[in-house]
Amino acid sequence: MGKFCYNDPYTFMFHIDIESILVSFGIIGVAAIVFAESGLLVGFFLPGDTLLLFAGFFAAQGKLPLGWLLLATVIAAIVGDNVGYSIGRRTGHRIFKKEDGVFFHKKHIMRAEKFYEAHGGKTIVLARFLPIVRTFAPLVAGVGKMPRKRFMAFNVLGALVWGVGVTLIGYFIGGFVEPDTIEKFILPTMLIVMLGTFGPAIYHILKDEETRKALSAKLRLWKRNLFLNKKVD
Repeated sequence: MGKFCYNDPYTFMFHIDIESILVSFGIIGVAAIVFAESGLLVGFFLPGDTLLLFAGFFAAQGKLPLGWLLLATVIAAIVGDNVGYSIGRRTGHRIFKKEDGVFFHKKHIMRAEKFYEAHGGKTIVLARFLPIVRTFAPLVAGVGKMPRKRFMAFNVLGALVWGVGVTLIGYFIGGFVEPDTIEKFILPTMLIVMLGTFGPAIYHILKDEETRKALSAKLRLWKRNLFLNKKVD
């Protein structure tokens, strides 16, 4: 099978070669990244969705045991979110006073907080499918003192839906495709996963009346400028 790097946006943006991670570290590498993405505040840039998709491809080709892959993914996701929640419980609102750094930006926490205010406990499940938000959602839940039992219920549900769901998408598609031609299906599959990932975020943004008005105003301004430029030409 050829390299994924040409079609994988994370390799392009962050120089993270997902295939090399899977070949070199296998299930341990998958579990470590899934944990770090939600358990460490600096893990927001890690390729969780993409990694699980490609891990599913590998499992379909017999390179990774599917059962152990799913188990490790779900456990890592649950533990990672629980660590993020515990950090939020301990630091409280002091986390909002932390200065921005290379890997830490308060705007990410504010975004997760706004999403949490809109969706409550369901945020822990929905955030699994939202890059960046999923890293900080457990933290915000901890800061907000969500009861631990309630958090764990949403945490386990989200880990199952996301960890099993995304991995099985890659697994089932990999089962229908010959290994030598799988590269042709990577980009379309990535687009489908990205649509599912960013769809809830787009819906959440457009549902806000102020955001819709701002976008509408910008669109009208853009059309007006475009018309004036054509008129000048």
